[in-house]
Amino acid sequence: MTADMSGDQELCWARVRGRLRTELGDAVFRNWLKPLSFEGIDEGTAIMRAPSPFVRDRVRSQYSDRLRAIWSVEHPGVKSIAIFAAGRAKPEPVSEASEGESPAADAAETGAPMPAPAVRGVYEPEERPDFEAPLDPRFTFDNFVVGKPNELAFAAARRVAESEAVPFNPLFLYGGVGLGKTHLMHAIAWHVRQKHPRRRVIYLSAEKFMYQFIRALRFRDTVAFKEQFRSVDLLMIDDVQFISGKDSTQEEFFHTFNALVDQNRQVVISADKSPTDLEGMEERLRSRLGWGLVADIHPTNYELRLGIMQSKAERLGVEMPEKVLEFLSHKISSNVRELEGALNRIVAHSTLVGRDISLEMTQEVLADLLRANDRRVTVEEIQRQVANHFQIRLSEMHSARRSRAIARPRQVAMYLSKQLTSQSLPDIGRKFGGRDHTTVLHAVKKVEELRGQDKQFNDDVDLLRRMLES
Repeated sequence: MTADMSGDQELCWARVRGRLRTELGDAVFRNWLKPLSFEGIDEGTAIMRAPSPFVRDRVRSQYSDRLRAIWSVEHPGVKSIAIFAAGRAKPEPVSEASEGESPAADAAETGAPMPAPAVRGVYEPEERPDFEAPLDPRFTFDNFVVGKPNELAFAAARRVAESEAVPFNPLFLYGGVGLGKTHLMHAIAWHVRQKHPRRRVIYLSAEKFMYQFIRALRFRDTVAFKEQFRSVDLLMIDDVQFISGKDSTQEEFFHTFNALVDQNRQVVISADKSPTDLEGMEERLRSRLGWGLVADIHPTNYELRLGIMQSKAERLGVEMPEKVLEFLSHKISSNVRELEGALNRIVAHSTLVGRDISLEMTQEVLADLLRANDRRVTVEEIQRQVANHFQIRLSEMHSARRSRAIARPRQVAMYLSKQLTSQSLPDIGRKFGGRDHTTVLHAVKKVEELRGQDKQFNDDVDLLRRMLES
C-alpha cells in the first residue's frame, strides 16, 4: 500500500467514523465504535481491529450492517468488512453470508493457528455475547398449556416479554421439576428475540454462569466478564439454586443483579424453591430475589394434564384415543416431563411395531412407569398413617391446636409429605389446615433435628416411612 493510498483510506475511515457518530449518537460511538482501529483495505474488505473480543462481538452483532453500508458509500471499492480482536488471526470478511458466525471460526476458517492464551486479557466467553444459547423451538408461549396451577407464572412471563418498560424486577419463577419453568424462560427469550432483535438477551443456567465466572478468574480478567453480563437488556438465569453455597459466584451474581436493576434492565430467575426457602444462599441475595414478582408454578391438576396431553398429541400428528389420554392424565401426576415421555414411548412403540394405540397397549408398554406411579404416596394417606400411629384424630392434622401431643405428629406428617410426595411446600401447607409454607419448612427442619437427637423418635419416623413406601 502506497503512502497516498494509505492516506486516502484513512480519510475514508475518518468520514465513516464521523457518520457513525452522527447516526448513532455520542454514547454508542464512544462505547463501541471509537475503540475500533483501522487496519487497511485488502481485496475489497475493510479490516478493523477491536481492543477485545467483547467489543468485537458487540460491533458485529449490532452495527456491522451500518458499518458495511457506510464504507461502501465512502469507498466504492469496499464490498465487505472484517472485524477482529487484538491478538487474533485475521477473520473472514463480514458479508451477507458470513454474518453471525461464531467468533471462534476466525482463525479456523482461514487456516491460521489459534493463538495460545496469554496471561492476561484473553478471557473470551464460549458463546457469543448475546448468548445464542440453544433454545428449544417447542418452548414458546403458543405451545404452553395454561391452567389454574400455572396461570400467574404464564401471565407474568408474557408481561415481561411484551412490555417496553420493566414491569417488575426480577421475575422469579419457582416450582418442582417438570412443571414448565424452563418452558416459560425459553418462551420469553424467543418472544424478545423475535419482536425486539436489537435487545441483548442472555439466557443460561446458573451452572453456566458459575463456569463463565471461573474461567474469567482463571485468566485473571474479570472486566470482560462484568461487561458481558452487565450490558444486557434481559438476563435470564435458570435453576439459580445451583449456586447455593458457592460464595464467590453468589457475590458476583449479587453485584451483577444490582447493576442491572439499577439500570432498569430486566432480570428473570427460576429455581425449585421460593427465594426465602433457598438454603445456602446469602440473606441479602435472597432478599433481592424477592424484590419483584415471585410466581409459583403449582403441580398440575387433572384438567391441565389432559390439556397438555391433547396439545402434545396434536403437535406429534398422531390420533390418540381419548380414553388413553384420560388414563395417562389420571395415572401420571408427578410432572409434565414424565407425562410427555410416556406419550413418546407409546407413539414410538406404535410406529415401530405397527400396533394401534389402545388402552391395553398403553398399559403393556408403560407397565414399569405405571407401577412406579401407583406406589406414590398422597398427603392424605400420610396424614391417616401418622394419625393412627400416634393415636390422634385425623381432624387434628388440620386443627389449630398447638399442644405437643398434636403438633409433633402433625410435623412428622408434614416432613413425610415433603420427603415422599412431589407436592410443593405451599401445597402441603394448604392440606394441613391452610398453613403457610414457612410452617411446613419449620416442621421439616424440626423433625430432622429430632431424628438426630432422639433414637426412639427416629425409629418411629423410619417405621412410618417404610409402611408408606411398601
